[in-house]
Amino acid sequence: MKIKVALIGAGQRGKDIYGEYAIKNPENIEFIAVAEPNKVKRDMFKKRHGIDDKYVFESFEELLEKDKFCDAVVIATPDGSHFIPAKLALKKGYHILLEKPMSNKKDECMELGKLAGENERVFLIAHVLRYTPFFSKIKEIIDSGEIGKLMTISHNENIGYFHFAHSFVRGNWRNSDLSSPLILQKSCHDMDILLWLVGESCKKISSFGHLSYFKEENHPEGAGQRCIDCKVEATCPYSAKKLYYKNIGNWPTTVISDIQTEEAVTRALEEGPYGRCVYLCDNNVCDNQSTIMEFENEVTATFNLSAFTNKVHRTIKIMGSKGEIRADDSKNEIEVELFESNERIIYNPKVLVGGHGGGDTGIMNDFIASILSEDGNGLTSASKSVQSHIMAFAAEESRLVNKNIDIKEFMQR
Repeated sequence: MKIKVALIGAGQRGKDIYGEYAIKNPENIEFIAVAEPNKVKRDMFKKRHGIDDKYVFESFEELLEKDKFCDAVVIATPDGSHFIPAKLALKKGYHILLEKPMSNKKDECMELGKLAGENERVFLIAHVLRYTPFFSKIKEIIDSGEIGKLMTISHNENIGYFHFAHSFVRGNWRNSDLSSPLILQKSCHDMDILLWLVGESCKKISSFGHLSYFKEENHPEGAGQRCIDCKVEATCPYSAKKLYYKNIGNWPTTVISDIQTEEAVTRALEEGPYGRCVYLCDNNVCDNQSTIMEFENEVTATFNLSAFTNKVHRTIKIMGSKGEIRADDSKNEIEVELFESNERIIYNPKVLVGGHGGGDTGIMNDFIASILSEDGNGLTSASKSVQSHIMAFAAEESRLVNKNIDIKEFMQR
């Protein structure tokens, strides 16, 4: 049986990830409708999926005004526009896959979690890391008792200097007033993974971080306002010219221009936000942040995110009473060392095709399977995902007010 789906938001995630999954798995899923304000993206998605004109909309409001006409909706709109379409789609009776974060407002996240618990529809949040063979294997090792009682975790998200410049200095998530704080937008994934690995609720959280480097005071002498005509661009690691010209037709260049030609990319660098000097943008999100957590079972964890890494990858060290785990997702390697025997075991989980280490494929598989089995309790259901969002909101408040945050008290405010 094949499910029929409408896409709300045909941007990079909607069009290139979820849309392309359907192209590769036509026996499982078909996109029959699209809502997207950008005409170029809307027309591209319509043509790619052979969508009838009557199911092509400029806005989610137009799509959701209609009586229910398919099985599910995938919502991949900007952070601040998740809540209303998700709430309306639930009321219409659609199954939902919602991009993270659920919302950039705490109260809206909590309301969606409550609605998910009251509704029999499948409602998954795109916490794709749970679906990766890498993190699934780590979870399996912890739960097996192989390293004894879980004691503490040290987790790092290495964002990558070029990725950070693209997404969080020049890009859509550069300013928390326009989108979300960095720890929510980028790292609610990581809050979710820590919550899942520990297996208990977070009790307290403290966080520290700053926008330390990507600001005007670090603008090099003689540098221009845009990379396209900058005198020091050739020696700048954050050069937009170096990043985007070599990736025409691929991410991240597909984000900066709907047309993927050298001429169109040049125009984007001359006129658009992605051509700006990284020291002269309207960004305000942290470029480094450290967070400390205590869970209800007395497990402690630290989480560090940083722009200042060469690779885009995650590393994690997990310490138990009988052994420890060290893992690097870029190497697809999980190393277990046991104290008593000094035995060293290396796991290399099966590699899945798809972004986020196969997690993008995994969540689509789970979404379809959950709908077909009429089981709303997928691995990343909205009712489960609320707490990791709350952790991110609490961490940001801690950073801003310089205080330790009690999670239960924070949820009641």
